[in-house]
Amino acid sequence: MDSKRKILDAIARHKHPPVPLPDLDRLGFISGDQVAAFTATLTAIGGRSFQLGGKMAIAEKVRELWGGRGRVITTLDYLADVGEQVFPGDIIPQRLHDVELAIIEARYAVAENGAVWIPEVLMGHRIVPFICQHLAVVVPIGAILPTMHDAYRLIGSEQYGFACFIAGPSKTADIEQALVLGAHGPRTMTVFILVETT
Repeated sequence: MDSKRKILDAIARHKHPPVPLPDLDRLGFISGDQVAAFTATLTAIGGRSFQLGGKMAIAEKVRELWGGRGRVITTLDYLADVGEQVFPGDIIPQRLHDVELAIIEARYAVAENGAVWIPEVLMGHRIVPFICQHLAVVVPIGAILPTMHDAYRLIGSEQYGFACFIAGPSKTADIEQALVLGAHGPRTMTVFILVETT
C-alpha cells in the first residue's frame, strides 16, 4: 500500500459526525437603534456621519464642509449644483486624478461594522470611491441593516459586475508600524444618512 492510500484510509476511518450550521438569525447583534449603532461603529473606525432631512439638506452640508475646496464630483443629480455631475459612460479614470471629494450613493449600510455596500452602477466608475481624497456616501435611513448576514441575504440575489463594501477611510499601518490614512483610498469618509421628509 502506498503512502497516499494509507493517508486517505486513515482520514476515512476518523470521520467526525456532521455538525449542523449555527442559526444565524439568532445572532442578535443589533437589538435596538440600528442608526445609532451604525453611527457609533463608523465613528469608531474613523468615519463620520450626519443624519439629514432631505436631499437639499445634504447639499447644504456639503457646501458647509467642503465649499470651494478642490474638485468635487457626484453621481447624484440633486447635488449637481455643489459639484461636477459625472455619468457612468462618460468617466475617464485618468481625468479623476485631482478629485478632492466624490459623492456617491450606497445601496445598504451595515451597523455591525460601519460598512456601506456600493455596486459599480452607483459609483459611476469603479475607481471613483478609491481615487478621491475624501469620500461622501449617501444612504437612505431605511437601508441600514443590522449585520453583514442581513446584507449578504439581500446582495446575494442581485446582479452586478463589480461592487464592494467600504468601511471608513483608507488605513494602513504596515509602513514602519505607523498609521497612514489615505494610502490606498480616501483619507476621510463621511456618510450622509438620508431621512426623506414629505
